[in-house]
Amino acid sequence: MIVLGLETSCDETAAAVVRLNTDEGADGRGEILSNRILSQIEMHRPFGGIVPEVAARAHLECVDAIVQGAMDDAGLGYDQLDAVAATGGPGLIGGVIVGVMMAKAIARARSIPFIAVNHLEGHALTARLTQGVEFPYLLLLVSGGHSQLLAVRGVGDYVRLGTTIDDAVGEAFDKTAKMLGLGYPGGPPIEAAAKLGNAKRFALPRPLKGKPGCHFSFSGLKAAVKRALDALPPGDLQPQDINDMAASFQAAVAEVIGDRTRRAIHLFRDLCPQGRSLVVAGGVAANTALRDTLQAVAAAEGLTLAAPPLALCTDNGAMIAWAGIERLRLGLTDGLDFAPRPRWPLDPDAPKATGAGIKA
Repeated sequence: MIVLGLETSCDETAAAVVRLNTDEGADGRGEILSNRILSQIEMHRPFGGIVPEVAARAHLECVDAIVQGAMDDAGLGYDQLDAVAATGGPGLIGGVIVGVMMAKAIARARSIPFIAVNHLEGHALTARLTQGVEFPYLLLLVSGGHSQLLAVRGVGDYVRLGTTIDDAVGEAFDKTAKMLGLGYPGGPPIEAAAKLGNAKRFALPRPLKGKPGCHFSFSGLKAAVKRALDALPPGDLQPQDINDMAASFQAAVAEVIGDRTRRAIHLFRDLCPQGRSLVVAGGVAANTALRDTLQAVAAAEGLTLAAPPLALCTDNGAMIAWAGIERLRLGLTDGLDFAPRPRWPLDPDAPKATGAGIKA
C-alpha cells in the first residue's frame, strides 16, 4: 500500500510518499520513501508571523515541483500509487485549497482514491508511522496553533481532555521571541538562548498549575514576560537578559505542560485503562527541555513516552501520507466534492474551553 501525501495548511509546502511496511516484524509501521519540504520561513520572517495571502501564493507557485520531486525521490510513477492524500483542514484556507485541488487532480487523472486528512490527525498518528505505537494512547499536541491533550482510541476516534483557553504554546514562544528580538519562528532561538541563561532569574507565573482539569493558558505568561522586560533598566536588552528570560520562560512552559499532562494521564487511565503510551507531537515537541520534562512525567506514571524524530515534529507530507494509509486500510476515502475546512476539530463534541471554574 503506497500513498502520496500533500501538506499545505500553513507555511510549508510538503509532499511525501509512504509505503505500509508489511514485512515480518515491522509492527505495521510505515516506510518513508520520500519526504520533500519547502519552508516559507524566510518569506514571512520580515512580518514576524505568517501572512495568509503570501503563504497561499507560495504554495500555488511550487506545489507542482514539490510533488514531482517527491515522486522522483521515491522512484515511482503515479500508476504505482494506491491513493493520494492531502490535508483538508484545519489551516489557512488558501493553502489548504491548493493542496486539496492538487490531490484531487491526481486522483481524477489516475483513477485512484482521494483522502482528505485532518492535519491534526496527521500529527496524532505520526508515532504509529515511526514507532508502531498501539491504540489507545494519550496525545499531547503542541504547536503554533494548537495545545491539546487527547485520548487517541483509534483512527478518527479522539476524546479531547484538555486544550488552551486562550493562546497556543507555540504562539507564546513566537511572541516571547519577538519581545526578545530573537526573530521568527520563536521556538529554536529561545531554546538556544535558554541553554546560556539562568532559569531562576525571572519569577514568571505557572498558569493553571495545580488547578482542576488539564486545560492550558499562556496569555498571562506572555504578559508577565513583557512586564518583566519593561521593568529592566532603560536601553537595549543585554545578551544575558535575553538568555535569562529565554531560560525562565522555557522553564515555566515545561513545568506547566508537565503538570497539565500529569493530570491528563489520570483522566486518560479512567477512559482507557489499557493505554500504555504518552505521545507528544507538533512543532513544539522538538523542544528538548519539554521532552525531558515529559519523559520524567511518563516514567513517574508508568507510561512510555513516544516522540517522533525531530524532522517529523513540524508539518510534513509523510504524516499526511501515513494518515492516508491508516484511513485507506479501513476503507475511509473521500469524494472529489470534499470541501476544504479552515476549522476541523478532532473531537467535534468537546465543549468550548473557558476559564470558568478553573482559576478559582
